[in-house]
Amino acid sequence: MKAISYSRYGGPEVLEYGELPDPKVGPDSVLVRVRAASVNPVDWKAQAGYLDGMIQAVFPVVPGWDVSGVVVRPGVSVVEFAEGDEVMGYVREDFLARGTFAEYVAAPVRTLARKPRSLGFEEAAALPLVGLTAYQVLHHALAVRPGETVLVLAAAGGVGSMAVQIARHLGCRVLGAARETGLARVAELGAEPVRFEERGFAEQVRALAPQGVDAVLDTIGGPYLKIAAGLRAPDGRIASVADGEVLGLGGRYFWVRPDPNDLAALADLADEGVLTVRVAERFPLERAADAQRANAEGGLNGKVVVTVP
Repeated sequence: MKAISYSRYGGPEVLEYGELPDPKVGPDSVLVRVRAASVNPVDWKAQAGYLDGMIQAVFPVVPGWDVSGVVVRPGVSVVEFAEGDEVMGYVREDFLARGTFAEYVAAPVRTLARKPRSLGFEEAAALPLVGLTAYQVLHHALAVRPGETVLVLAAAGGVGSMAVQIARHLGCRVLGAARETGLARVAELGAEPVRFEERGFAEQVRALAPQGVDAVLDTIGGPYLKIAAGLRAPDGRIASVADGEVLGLGGRYFWVRPDPNDLAALADLADEGVLTVRVAERFPLERAADAQRANAEGGLNGKVVVTVP
């Protein structure tokens, strides 16, 4: 198969496009013909070696965890999917090796759900990681309830934009913090925009929620995490997907995990019109390095997607 891979840690320059053996399909996996995969910051961070102390790399590594495509062959014990099923997935395993920037991927069934009927393959590939992160933090880590006020940091970003939409659907009031360029997007999603600025950020939030916010979802870490922690109501909760310092602030540090039930719930929300997915840029598979660069540079109003012809 054609695939993108790297044989040593590094930046986009270590990515190679060429032939690799087709993946073998285990009993609890399915072979997926990839139609699209999306780029997330964790992809190039893992490729740079930042996760080496946590996840074993088996070189050559095919990067990518998000995917959408069509089932070619189910494993011998698989009853959940059949040949021809359209699926999407967050195909993360406990090691780096067989990712989604390829013509085929062997995906464990625990990482997959049926593709939303209302989304194309590119939009479906852009949903799993960011959607699952937002869904699991709001439902499992913060346990938000209708009527609560939720502050989302970087609300115009991938995880943030999903969190705004899901929290609104759950009946929450949402304050969405973003840079100037993202404020219009935050308002479009239904949140009350709050501008990131060195001075005045806390005052903006306090003016909107004088009694404090009930929950904070942080996606950026750093100084704004500490500021946001001080904006909680007396029983307010905080969770971060970006900064372990949240533990010292009485909050929870959260890592998303593959979950077929949560992924199916996201698909239902997409088909119900609750979730919209925006793709900002598309690159063919052989230009995956350019896709990584575009994601790392940031400032895009949507996800970066790699397409497989």
